[in-house]
Amino acid sequence: MKNRITIIIAAILVCLVFAGCASVAADINVQEKAETSVMTGDTGSASSQHVDAGTVADTTVSTSDETVSEPVSEAVTATANVTSTGMIDATDLFTNRDLKQTADTTGAVYYSVTSNSDITISAEGVYVITGTASESTIIIDADDEDKIQLVLDGVSITNSDFPAIYVKNADKVFITTTASDSYLTVTGTFASDGSTNTDAVIFSKDDMVINGTGTLTISSTAHGITCKDDLKITGSTIKITSGSSAIQANDSIAVAAGELILQSTTDGLHAENDSDSNKGYIYICGGTITITAGDDGIHAVTVVQIDGGEISITAAEGIEGTYIQINDGTINISASDDGINGAKKTNLYTPTVEINGGYITIKMGQGDTDSIDSNGYIYVNGGTVDITGQSSFDYDINAEYNGGTIIVNGQTTNTITNQFGGMGPGGMGQGGFGGFGGFGGR
Repeated sequence: MKNRITIIIAAILVCLVFAGCASVAADINVQEKAETSVMTGDTGSASSQHVDAGTVADTTVSTSDETVSEPVSEAVTATANVTSTGMIDATDLFTNRDLKQTADTTGAVYYSVTSNSDITISAEGVYVITGTASESTIIIDADDEDKIQLVLDGVSITNSDFPAIYVKNADKVFITTTASDSYLTVTGTFASDGSTNTDAVIFSKDDMVINGTGTLTISSTAHGITCKDDLKITGSTIKITSGSSAIQANDSIAVAAGELILQSTTDGLHAENDSDSNKGYIYICGGTITITAGDDGIHAVTVVQIDGGEISITAAEGIEGTYIQINDGTINISASDDGINGAKKTNLYTPTVEINGGYITIKMGQGDTDSIDSNGYIYVNGGTVDITGQSSFDYDINAEYNGGTIIVNGQTTNTITNQFGGMGPGGMGQGGFGGFGGFGGR
């Protein structure tokens, strides 16, 4: 009898051990899927057959050293469409910490803002900010290796002439919103900090990430957000009203998720490095973006690549960059100058507009306007382009229709007609005149 009881107990223990291992394995599998789904997302209909992959090495960002063990936010995983086959290889562009929408506040430091008093943060860590104040700035002045996370938990700051958040030095700063709405405002002319021309409500000299689950409302007499390095937006609802560009960065702007509602006197999203014309790209793979701009909705010096998201632009020019590649997403543009403009801003690329996927609607105003204008090439390889306007296409070197749907003023066509002449199909595009800086290929 004792032997039978011993055998039964042993069998039960074995079953429990196997069940526990299976449960752990399942949890690990779920986590692995969550962590890799954004990094290796479906490439959709993107095609870069006209792109020399070797030309984009400088625009690829690798931040694998910041990968954390927590699963990626499910909301971001569902909306982001990161690809590796475009002009920008975005496989490692967003780290798991970039995409995580809540902060680990274990051991966090808590601050409540006070009028006429600044808060200075000089060490790596998580800082939760609350309260209402005027003439108060959150200053980050830490070591080059320090990562700082600001959690805006219902904070309201109104200043007359200086940023509400000022990043002087750090490796990287995360600004994370909570469910409590936060408001940051500058009402007057920005003052300089020594030789630094502060010109935005959030002004950062180093890499910055904005994520979270809440709403951040920014009002500025100049720029809304300025980042002198790389800026990523992976969450939050961000509402900006600005007297200049709503969001600008020197090296890059990358949007994976969240909602941007931008109203600006000049540009909505602007990426440009005044000292290096080989930098300044914009990458969008998810989220909802609504832009009302006095100049360009989206402006980048090098590449504008759109792999996903919902984008609505009302501006003088909708999208401008040297190389514009649209692989997916829903894009609606109402413009009074050019809808999409491939213009030479750098010597890295010949101006090109390449459409591989997505649904693009362009409505143009009257006058000397072009729906899609390129100072070099136009390629339509897939997707749908629905144009309403007097001039559908204008290009200087060559254009190719290889697939997809083109609708011009309600009529479906498979021809890219050059409105103002240029060199036309079969002109000087594919091979010749390579010595003339851009006429020989792409």
